[in-house]
Amino acid sequence: MKALAPGTVIFHRHRGYGVITAVNLLTGWIAARFGSETRTLDLNLSTDEVQFADGEAILFRRAPPDRMPHARLMAVVRALHEAGYQKLYLYSWPKPSGLHWRWHLFTGQRDWMQRSWREGWYGSGADYNVNPVMGWGDTPGATTEELIHALAKFDPQGLAQALGRDEDHTAWFAQVCDALLPGYMYSLDMQRPTGGPLTDMPPVPVVPVRAGLGPYQGPALAWPPGWSGLWTKVHAMPTPRINLTGIPEA
Repeated sequence: MKALAPGTVIFHRHRGYGVITAVNLLTGWIAARFGSETRTLDLNLSTDEVQFADGEAILFRRAPPDRMPHARLMAVVRALHEAGYQKLYLYSWPKPSGLHWRWHLFTGQRDWMQRSWREGWYGSGADYNVNPVMGWGDTPGATTEELIHALAKFDPQGLAQALGRDEDHTAWFAQVCDALLPGYMYSLDMQRPTGGPLTDMPPVPVVPVRAGLGPYQGPALAWPPGWSGLWTKVHAMPTPRINLTGIPEA
C-alpha cells in the first residue's frame, strides 16, 4: 500500500478529491480537506471507503501500514552494514506506557549505555504514526535506498563515523533481520525483574510493527554483543549508617 501521510491526495465518492491534513496510523482516523472547503472532515480508513487519487482502495484493516518505523530502520542499518558502515547501531526501547517504542541510531564506539546523540538520529513511534518520516529529509514511503541517501545528505559527518568493522554485531544484526523483517522489530528493554544481576537472560522481546500480525513464533533471539556484560554486577548506592544516639561516632 502507498504511504499514508499529511499531504496525500485521496478520493471520496461523496466529496471528490481531497488532501489528508492529519493521520493516525494507530487508529486509522484521518482529517482531510476537500475542494475549497475550509473545514476538515474526519474519516475512518476502515469504514469510509477512501481511495488514493489513482483509484486504488485504501485497505487499512486488511493491509495495515507499519505504525512504527523500527523495521524500516533495521533494513537501513543492515544495508549500511553490508556497505562497510558496521559501526552503526540501532537501539530501541519501550516508552513507560508500553504503547510506543523509541529508537536511536548511534555510531562509533558500541556502548549501549553511553550512546552518542545527534539531532535527527532518534525518534519515537508516537511521532511516526502521525507523520511517517524519520526526520532527516526523507519522504513517507521512501525505500531503503532512498532513506540511506537522505541520511547521507542530512548528516554526512555523522554517517562517516559509522565506517569501520564490527563483525560480531554485524553478524548478530543480520541474523535478527533475517528472523524478524519485514513484520517485526526487537526491543532492548533493560529492566530487570528483581533489580539484581541477570544470570539467566530471557530472549530479546519481539514486537509486531503493524496491526493484524500474531505473536512472534520464530527462533529465540540472543541479546546483542556486549549486552550481557552490562548486568553482571549489582549497581547499588552505598547506604549511610543512621546514628540515633546523637553522640558523634569516633
